[in-house]
Amino acid sequence: MQILLAAIVVLPLAGAVAGLLPAPPGLKGKNPDQAVLRHGVTVTGAVLALSVALAAGFDHDRPARMQATTDISWIPALGIRIHLGVDGISLPLLVLTALLTFLCALYSYFKTPAGPSPKAFVALLLLLESGTLASFAVLDLMLFFLAFEMVLIPMYFLIARWGGEGRERAAWRFILYTLLGSVVMLLGLLLIGIKGGTFDMVALATDNGSNLSHTTQVVAVLAIGVGLAVKAPMWPLHSWLPDAHTAAPTAGSVLLAGVLLKMGTYGFVRILLPVTPDGVHTFAPYLAAFAAVGIVYGSLVCLALARRGAGGDLKRLIAYSSVGHMGFVLLGIATLTPTGVNGALFANIAHGLITGLLFFLVGALKDRYGTSDLDRLSGLTGAALYGRAPRLGGLLAFGAVASLGLPGLAGFWGEMLAMFASFRPADGLSRPAFLTFMALAGLGTLLTAAYMLVVVRRVCMGEKRDETPALADVRTYEFAAWTPLVALTVLAGLWPAALLGLTDPAVQQLLAGGN
Repeated sequence: MQILLAAIVVLPLAGAVAGLLPAPPGLKGKNPDQAVLRHGVTVTGAVLALSVALAAGFDHDRPARMQATTDISWIPALGIRIHLGVDGISLPLLVLTALLTFLCALYSYFKTPAGPSPKAFVALLLLLESGTLASFAVLDLMLFFLAFEMVLIPMYFLIARWGGEGRERAAWRFILYTLLGSVVMLLGLLLIGIKGGTFDMVALATDNGSNLSHTTQVVAVLAIGVGLAVKAPMWPLHSWLPDAHTAAPTAGSVLLAGVLLKMGTYGFVRILLPVTPDGVHTFAPYLAAFAAVGIVYGSLVCLALARRGAGGDLKRLIAYSSVGHMGFVLLGIATLTPTGVNGALFANIAHGLITGLLFFLVGALKDRYGTSDLDRLSGLTGAALYGRAPRLGGLLAFGAVASLGLPGLAGFWGEMLAMFASFRPADGLSRPAFLTFMALAGLGTLLTAAYMLVVVRRVCMGEKRDETPALADVRTYEFAAWTPLVALTVLAGLWPAALLGLTDPAVQQLLAGGN
């Protein structure tokens, strides 16, 4: 198990280096570009297989215990250690990351984004995967920061070099926002490490803030919270997200929404809740307020983008929907209850599956139509996707109803648990305030249903005319890349205990200070 976890983190990094080297003569295939793309599929597939093996070997009877741990001294003078481990909180995120990266590599093998050499694209994709997996596996504050920063450069280049219109501006906004937030976060992490006497996240969680004064905890939560909130993204620190999603290539959008946003909310759960409980309690009402406003704001913007004549971009609309959906995650965390935190973790996974699928589908639509502008797609009567490409239209409708939280699909449980926890937040938090936040979140679900149904009506329905040119339906490689997301969305919706059974014991222990 130790070797498995270490290999999961290191293999993509080694694969990124190997991808930059010339391909051996026997492995070039038709051309060097095909060889390096096949290399990306092979490495990400191996990482996914190792992740599945890790999940199979995980002791599901004790999900609250750190498993597959490695603890090696790295920089003794600073007390920094190479400390890895997984529990019921991080394991689902590891598997989700490995799955989405493999599907992106598979999709890109057949539909390579326009841009520079595929060799650089594959290397950046693998580097991004390594940093993301490390963020969910490391148990040292400094290593977490390094892994947190490691993903910024590859995502910047994926947007700037392989993105669409406005990619340079979007890439710069992405890197500036996240770097500025990370600088403040580093100060907070250093403060905790110095005052707590260690950078070990397990030891700090077990202390449960006993070695940190109230003032230290408040300052640390404010500093670290800003950096995590930018990545989450929390309103009003979200403004980099729509441009980045709109300009990014399909694989970049899928990984940005499906995985990178989760690093911010994971930091709230893994670091702030157990290490600085008093500081989090102080800021919880403000976090919940920002989350509730973000839910309504994101939904209203999406509704405005969806209406006819607004010139709304479908990728931009789904990006703004992420602001609303991640607001439910932050709201669940802000309740400081096991129910809310479990709901947040469930919503994390559900959002990764559903929004990843939606960005795949929008990428396919853009490839076929040459645009993702809703007005140009739908025309006067609608794009008639049901008639022109029925399987593609059916999948888009499925993704839309899953995103709006239809019971029986994965999107329902996380949002429901977050609102249920807001009905009775942790002791010491204002119940009337959280009831207000719950009402705003409920309004957000109604608005989400409204704009998603408008999108379905405008894109999937409409008049199919005889002179309308034929449109390719779902291709074989698209079916292979999208089917796992559809299946897991249904499975998580019908059997939520499979995920909650992993997270709940770990969350209970985390909130109890490791006891």
